[in-house]
Amino acid sequence: MTTAPDITVPTPAAATDQTPAATTPRIKLSPRGYAIDHPDPKLGEQLMANALGVADRDAMEGILRQLVKASVSGGKACKVNLAFMISMVKSIGPRDSVEAMLVAQMVSVHVMAMRCAHHLAHADDLAQHDSAARALGRLTRTFPAQIDALTRYRSQREPAITVQNVKVEDGGNAIVGNVTQHANVIVSDKPPAPAARALRPAGSRRRHDCADARPDAQA
Repeated sequence: MTTAPDITVPTPAAATDQTPAATTPRIKLSPRGYAIDHPDPKLGEQLMANALGVADRDAMEGILRQLVKASVSGGKACKVNLAFMISMVKSIGPRDSVEAMLVAQMVSVHVMAMRCAHHLAHADDLAQHDSAARALGRLTRTFPAQIDALTRYRSQREPAITVQNVKVEDGGNAIVGNVTQHANVIVSDKPPAPAARALRPAGSRRRHDCADARPDAQA
């Protein structure tokens, strides 16, 4: 049994190159299936894997096959839907296999939601209207939940930022202890300490002056 060799995913700099050789290739659909439309088959697979956020040929073919099936309109795969879905996946930019699967679900849910919106607009009777409206409502609630899931997953993968040197101006408060920033929230393991000692009240100065002057008066 032979396994498909890994695909070396291009670097982000190469992926953003807008030359024809570096743009994401199109997919040719046929009754027998689909194929990546690129003059260099190996480079075409690399560019497609980079667009889908996967690391090898097996994952690329799996995600691509699922997107082809999700693009079906009128009983067959839709070239326009598929091109749109691949473009949206690329623009979101999944960075690992989990994000690749989640983003593929997101674009599929969006396409299905728009399909339900079309059915709702062209409903012939109340039953069709209610069915399309319920399906559209479920899909439009699912989509923002998927966005939240992607945001949470990405925030967990980002390293925490530790602040070591803090400059405090007069009248400010210094944070003493280990300071770690998570999602723009600064957390300290100790309570804040005043940066500068408060000025002594003017009355206390006068009392000391009077006390110093009293022996001289008696003398």
